[in-house]
Amino acid sequence: MNEPIIVVDKLRIIYNQGKSNETRALEETNLKIYPQEYVIIFGPSGCGKSTLLYSISGLQSPTYGDVLIQGTSIAKMTRKEELELHQTKIGMVFQAFYLISSLNILDNICLPKVFRGESPHERKQTGISLLRRFGIVEHADKFPSQLSGGQKQRVAIARSLVNNPEIILADEPVGNLDSESAENVLKILKELNEIDRKTIIMVTHNPDHLVYADRIIHMKDGRVIKEEINKEKRPIQERKKEIEKEPEEENPELKMLMHSFKNLLPQQANVLLVPFKAKQLLSHILSELNEEQINVAEALLRELLFKNIDIPLFSERLDLDLEEGGAGWNKVRAGSFSHRAGAIMEQAENIKSNPNESALSLERYLTEQFHLKLSDEQSLRLKAAIRLRIDSQIGQTELMKRLDTPVSRGGIGLYKTTAEKAVREIEIIMLLKYS
Repeated sequence: MNEPIIVVDKLRIIYNQGKSNETRALEETNLKIYPQEYVIIFGPSGCGKSTLLYSISGLQSPTYGDVLIQGTSIAKMTRKEELELHQTKIGMVFQAFYLISSLNILDNICLPKVFRGESPHERKQTGISLLRRFGIVEHADKFPSQLSGGQKQRVAIARSLVNNPEIILADEPVGNLDSESAENVLKILKELNEIDRKTIIMVTHNPDHLVYADRIIHMKDGRVIKEEINKEKRPIQERKKEIEKEPEEENPELKMLMHSFKNLLPQQANVLLVPFKAKQLLSHILSELNEEQINVAEALLRELLFKNIDIPLFSERLDLDLEEGGAGWNKVRAGSFSHRAGAIMEQAENIKSNPNESALSLERYLTEQFHLKLSDEQSLRLKAAIRLRIDSQIGQTELMKRLDTPVSRGGIGLYKTTAEKAVREIEIIMLLKYS
């Protein structure tokens, strides 16, 4: 496990070399990827990231340099070895799915096994198992045109896994999906890495996806310009644990917040946490506005969280026209949002400054905010649950369970939708409180 599973050595890709329309897609590129890593190749369109991925897969031949898979140069592989590589060692997932429209879903998944000479019964058993795992077994007899984009991509992932390869290469796998479907696919890839121990290499231009990776390779103009590490898995670069020990290992509160806010990284547990707080608070209580209005409001919210401005000035700036340096909201919206943000921030501050009374204060706040009609027993149980969350003795999941469980079974007995809103409110407050 100490040896890299993939080595990219001085790789260069030049199209139409020596001609007037010569294009350099990749300049000299060096990269090592280790078993069970989740690596994202990130950069803008046209930076060479997909070219690098296709070179790793063997679909793109190098102009100069080499790519080695498990110590063997792809360029020096025999035809049989190359077929073995593509059939059993590497699985590919594409943005465009590439499902065969004339085959049903089960046959699409099993297609790679046809070329392995396996019996129809064996390959269908494997296909059904994968369909069941990804929650689409009921679509086995349907055709691709009958599925949503997210379902098609789950089929494509299942197809890439049917021969149980060690490496999964994904080229913008969620580029054609809505946000919910995209998150589902990204979670599947993460699960394949963490549970199935597959080596995942994904190409994306979306910065929101970077939190899923162990390591991020940043590219620009055909070159690797920097590397970013979220979680070190490379054995040749051992960390000094006492120096670089990740905050979640030390701090249960941060660990719980990271579970609630999937994009929250341990590295943000310092001053970088304020922009993250601003984005989360904005998305939590904001209705539809255009992008410029949101961006200006987010910048103002950061100033508010940094305490460079107060609530009255924040409200005034939200109402000010864009041309005058404001966010271009109307007075009613600006006032409502400022009041809401101020109330949430006040609760967060109260937990820090007056911890003994914070559970009671937050229980009263939630009761008023969500118009809760609670019995004395329910109020006591809500305060107790809040106290446990404030003390980081329970997390989001357990808190939700207590709020959603019927009173007769020892819970607080809120409606599910109300419980979800209340839990989200508490988590936002805990995030703002954290420092």
